[in-house]
Amino acid sequence: MASPHEYHHTIIIFNTKPLSLIFLLFFFIIVFASSSSSSSSDSESLLKFKDSLQNNSALFPTWKASTSPCTANEQSNWEGVLCSQGMIWGLKLENMGLKGTIDLDSLKNLPNLRTISLMNNNFDGPLPDIGQLGSLKTVYLSNNKFSGVIDSDIFLRTLSLKKVHLAYNQFTGGIPSSLAFLPKLKELRLEGNQFEGLIPNFPQKTWLSFNVSNNALGGHIPLGLSTLDASSFYENQDLCGPPLKPCSLHKFSVFSLVIVVIVVLMALSAICAVIFILSHRRQTSTTEEDPTQPKTEQGEDESLSPRRSLAVSSSATAKRGESTKLVSVRDDREKFDMQDLLRASAEILGSGNFGSSYKAALLSGTVMVVKIFKQMNNVGREEFQQHMRRIGRLRHRNVLPLVAYYYRKEEKLLVSDYVQKGSLAVHLYGTFVLQHSSLDWRTRLKIIKGVANGLKYLHTELPTVIAAHGHLKPSNVLLNESYEPLLSDYALIPITNQEHAQQLMVAYKSPEYLQHGRITKKTDIWSLGILILEILTGKPPDYGDLVKWVSSKADREEEELNEVFDGELLKAGPTSNAGEEREVLVKLLRIGMECCDVDVEKRLDVKEAADKIEELKEIISTADHHKTSGISTAYNRVDDIDDFYSTCASEMDMRSSRALSDEFLNFNVKLG
Repeated sequence: MASPHEYHHTIIIFNTKPLSLIFLLFFFIIVFASSSSSSSSDSESLLKFKDSLQNNSALFPTWKASTSPCTANEQSNWEGVLCSQGMIWGLKLENMGLKGTIDLDSLKNLPNLRTISLMNNNFDGPLPDIGQLGSLKTVYLSNNKFSGVIDSDIFLRTLSLKKVHLAYNQFTGGIPSSLAFLPKLKELRLEGNQFEGLIPNFPQKTWLSFNVSNNALGGHIPLGLSTLDASSFYENQDLCGPPLKPCSLHKFSVFSLVIVVIVVLMALSAICAVIFILSHRRQTSTTEEDPTQPKTEQGEDESLSPRRSLAVSSSATAKRGESTKLVSVRDDREKFDMQDLLRASAEILGSGNFGSSYKAALLSGTVMVVKIFKQMNNVGREEFQQHMRRIGRLRHRNVLPLVAYYYRKEEKLLVSDYVQKGSLAVHLYGTFVLQHSSLDWRTRLKIIKGVANGLKYLHTELPTVIAAHGHLKPSNVLLNESYEPLLSDYALIPITNQEHAQQLMVAYKSPEYLQHGRITKKTDIWSLGILILEILTGKPPDYGDLVKWVSSKADREEEELNEVFDGELLKAGPTSNAGEEREVLVKLLRIGMECCDVDVEKRLDVKEAADKIEELKEIISTADHHKTSGISTAYNRVDDIDDFYSTCASEMDMRSSRALSDEFLNFNVKLG
């Protein structure tokens, strides 16, 4: 007979077996139900994606709601669907003659999607917003008919990308500068497009594949790419530097050749004048030295000298009755002219859809930013100069002042102060290089307050401009030494070619323009609201998606509301005023949402927004000033922020090249 202990033990074993079986059965039922639900959701997402495509009826016979896309043994039931562990991880829909709108929004519900290939089809129009699929590792869209300018910020939301193939399409404008911010990028294929401007300064030391041939790129090839095969850069007429031919001090454009012809004719005329003595006066005026132009340094080849090129160009320009003067609009700045800029030590800050930016250190030690705009050739000289004088009169602590300008029909040159800490975009999204954000909560509030005040000032001083800023986003907010914000690239809509403004500028991404084809006085307020949400959440905008996401969380429980805010803002330990600061944080989020209201009539105006934000400042200023909610600042990590400076209109050009740019010199050749 068993002991009581043994009996008890036996009973327990006997009774737990059926319980265990019931539990396991219940567990498998739950897992199966969950798997079925997930499969159903995946099917719905893919079928919605399919419906957005044209010419698909004969290409997707296996795409049926009655079957699951993936089987348990990693096989695919649906053509073109790649499966792993019963989940969808890729789409490979190549050589199918597909066209139409690519509805990437429907694919956001596929959490394990890592690759998408739509190569060799007939898709056209702008590049789809692949930023919606932030977990993608590879994108293959080569050999289609995509066209237009690619948003320079689009790849900031896809930092996991390793391979980007966009070859043999019809893209124009600059190579998106955000590509240089992809830390894992190993393959980049952009050949066979119409990209122009400079190649971004990529940080990668090794590439599996890189090709930008057959475009319209120019300037120096960045040093980090100089060891690649020359075939990666072929058929870009204005590219130079290793592994291609060395860069001369300037390259002759068609305009430059015209200047050369003029110079030759002038020389022949002078010889004829000596021979026939009938044009002595013309000979004298032609050969007399201009004391305002710099002499060529001894031993310097005149045909290669940028200073000589400018002198020749200025002479040719003067003969056409055009001015070569750099016009200053500030009395409180050091006076300098085009020759001073020519002598300056220049660094490339960025190149993008509107043009290029340069950091120019004058011989006096003053550092300026020179920006060359290419998308303003429809504005007349008088209209442009009048608008520049108007901008030049602006004076506000949160508005970057215009210092000087130059007008030329094909290109415009704007000169402003250099701002040490670079753009807000770098501090929000450049964290993989900086290792961590440098903006604590109080600094972010300070930036929002300054931006709102600067915007309010612009609307007051420029009442006839519909969108007084027109292009407000983090890359156009610069930060000075004390992290005070300065609005840049403002009031450009009136002088920008309309077709380019509609394609590139933030104002034209607003709900009112997308729905009704117009912008209003409150369009800038929508941009301000998006900016506030970006600063509070630490997430890029997705223009509308961010608003929708925040709105879905804003009225939930406190724990869900925490998901909205940048995690860095919630990392600090308890503080004496933590409750007040959280209250301010939530109120500021509400203000941002009020600024983003789709209904223009319900949207705050600029004064209301600025005043509400100012009130929040008063609330927090009465709290404990010795404590700060948020992460510790890391200003010492960004003292040398030059490499992440952004000044180019509509661009977030976060990297600089230390090489002197041919384009900067070429601009001097082409002046006039």
